[in-house]
Amino acid sequence: MTATIRSAVLGDLRRFAVARTLFPPTTLTDAIGRLGFVQADPIRAPARAQDLMLRHRVAEYRADELERRYAELDVEEDVFINYGYVPRSVHALMHPRTASSRAPAPRTARERALLAFVRERGEAHPREVDEHFAHGRVTNYWGGSSRATTHLLEAMHYHGLVRVARRDRGIRIYAARDHAAPQRDADARRAHVDALVDVVVRTYAPLPLPSLAMVVSRLRYAVPQWRSALKDALQRARTRLAHARVDDVEWYWPADETPPRDAPDQPVRLLTPFDPIVWDRRRFALLWDWTYRFEAYTPAAKRKLGYYALPMLWRDHIVGWGNLAVRNGGLDAQFGYVRSRPRDRAFTRELAMEVDRVRVFLGSPRRMIL
Repeated sequence: MTATIRSAVLGDLRRFAVARTLFPPTTLTDAIGRLGFVQADPIRAPARAQDLMLRHRVAEYRADELERRYAELDVEEDVFINYGYVPRSVHALMHPRTASSRAPAPRTARERALLAFVRERGEAHPREVDEHFAHGRVTNYWGGSSRATTHLLEAMHYHGLVRVARRDRGIRIYAARDHAAPQRDADARRAHVDALVDVVVRTYAPLPLPSLAMVVSRLRYAVPQWRSALKDALQRARTRLAHARVDDVEWYWPADETPPRDAPDQPVRLLTPFDPIVWDRRRFALLWDWTYRFEAYTPAAKRKLGYYALPMLWRDHIVGWGNLAVRNGGLDAQFGYVRSRPRDRAFTRELAMEVDRVRVFLGSPRRMIL
C-alpha cells in the first residue's frame, strides 16, 4: 500500500472514529444507550470523567447530572471492561455472575448478615453498615486502608447481591438485588457473550485487531463465569464484523456501519482521557500519529502534558491538549499543542466557545486564563 493510499484509508478511519461516537447531543438515557458503556473515574479535573464524556453527547448536560438523575434512569453502575455505567439491557447480559445453575447467594455468614441488614433498611450507606457491624479495616487493592464493610459491599455488588441504588455526595448507597436462576445452556451463553462483544465494539470501533483482542479479553471482568468462552467469541467476531486492512493491521467495526468519506464538521472539543476516542492508546496513536500520556499518577517533575491533560479535537484532528481547573471561583485553562497552535481564526473562535461551554457545564465559574 502506497503512503498516499495508506493516509487516505487512515483518514477515513479517523473520521469514522470521530463521527460515530461524537453524535449530535441527545437525551441522557439515549446517549448512554448509544455509547453502551460510560467509564467512571473519581478525579475531578475539572469534573469527573463520566461527566466530561457525557457533556459532548447530552443536550444541556451539567456536571454531576448523571449522579443526580441516576435513580430515575434505566442504567446500572457496574464493572464492564472497567467500572462505569451501562444500560440495564447490557447489565442483564452480565448477570448473574455465577457458573452454577443457581441464583447468586451469600457465601459467608458475614455476607448473609450484611445482606439481611440492607434488605431491612431498603437502602444502606456504607457508614451505617460499618456503624452497625464494626467489621474493622482491611487493605484494599491500592495498598491503602478501607473499612471492611465497604470492601465487602463492593465485593457483594460485583457478585450481584446488591446494586448501587443512588449516590450521596459521591458515596454509593446500596440496595439488595434479586436474580432469577441463570440459564446455562450453550446457546444462551454464546448469545450473551456475542452480544457483549458487540457492545464493546460499538463503544470503541473502529478497532485494530490487537485492540479488538484486548477489549474482548477485558470482558472477563464483566462475565468471569464465561472467561473461557472469550477466545472463541473473538474468532466469531472477526468473522461477522466489517473490516479493512491498512498495511499489516486489520481494523474492525460493526457490520451495519460504513466509514464516512466527508470530514466531520466538529467544533473544538476537549476530551477526557477515558473518552472512547482517547481510551485505547494503541488506536489513538495509529489514527493521530501522536502518543497521548495520562499523567495523573506520574510524579509532577516527570509530567510532559500535565496532571489531567484533555486531548483537544478539532474537526478530525487532535491538535493539542488542555489542562483545566477551577481555582478561586475561576476556570484556569492552559493549552499545549502537538506541533503548533492552528493559525486559522476559526480555531481561535471555536476554542473560546469550547471554554465557555465548559464554564456553563461546571456552573459558570468566571474565565481566568485562555
